[in-house]
Amino acid sequence: MKQPVKVGIIGSAGYTGGELIRLLLNHPSAEIVFAHSESNGGNLVSDVHLDLLGETDLRFSDSLTQDIDVLFLCVGHGNARKFLTNHKIAETVRIIDLSQDFRLEANASFENREFVYGLPELQRAAIKSARNIANPGCFATTIELALLPLAQKDLIKTEVHVNATTGATGAGQNPTATTHFSWRNNNLSAYNIFQHRHLAEIGEVLSQSSGVQPQINFIPQRGDYPRGIFATNYLKSDLSLEEAYSIYESYYAEHPFTHVSRKNIDLKQVVNTNRALVHLVKHQDILLIISMTDNLLKGASGQAIQNMNLMFGLDEKAGLNLKSIVY
Repeated sequence: MKQPVKVGIIGSAGYTGGELIRLLLNHPSAEIVFAHSESNGGNLVSDVHLDLLGETDLRFSDSLTQDIDVLFLCVGHGNARKFLTNHKIAETVRIIDLSQDFRLEANASFENREFVYGLPELQRAAIKSARNIANPGCFATTIELALLPLAQKDLIKTEVHVNATTGATGAGQNPTATTHFSWRNNNLSAYNIFQHRHLAEIGEVLSQSSGVQPQINFIPQRGDYPRGIFATNYLKSDLSLEEAYSIYESYYAEHPFTHVSRKNIDLKQVVNTNRALVHLVKHQDILLIISMTDNLLKGASGQAIQNMNLMFGLDEKAGLNLKSIVY
């Protein structure tokens, strides 16, 4: 029997760190060596992540060990690079970073480390041989999966319009005015209109597939629910609906977590899973692609474990057979 993959987690008291712990505790080939948190060192993990009460006696660590195979960085944007600057991690340790610090080609190098963009539906082979992964953003994952089949065929000829709504957990665990329940409940708002930080990431990925970076008009919204991203993406297209479905079904045929549905889809079908769902609608000369993910799983921690599985030659779905909360 193979030895389990030894895992360390930095920033394990936040949402993505908590989801990683939850998934890794039930992973058949992984062992959590430490879950690091400077502010919670010595405390029970289940005192912070209440969903883990009765699941584990693991305590947060305020120190690091190099006796691991992979290190997950669940820190805020800009802090992963700072962490690696201040902590010399052995070259034998692979890194999966969940921040945006290494996602763009211009920022993908750090000292002697090269980070591979970790979207399996785009470059599974590169991930398998990678030493370091830049895990994609949640909005980026949802929108890229909607558009990649068209980009690969060079079928994005016009500007793309995207409206996407995310749950409150997408803003992180630290409370702000726009995540407080009394503001968020029964409310809806747009933010970072046309200027969301994931746009550069999305544009770069699509241009890698087609050689052309399309104009994307992106309006992100804050939803009044905890988790999940629902995106409507549309553009002008000469494809018939059947032609479009054929392209999408062919592209995702070998990818276990992204599914094309010919029936309309709703957000509860992906919440609490590592799945992405895609549905197509054709209206006159407009092709609409509805896409959705759980922002904490396929948009963050679940995809990070999917990447770990590929890097270590494990079953891609290991630890990720999760049931959606449809009722």
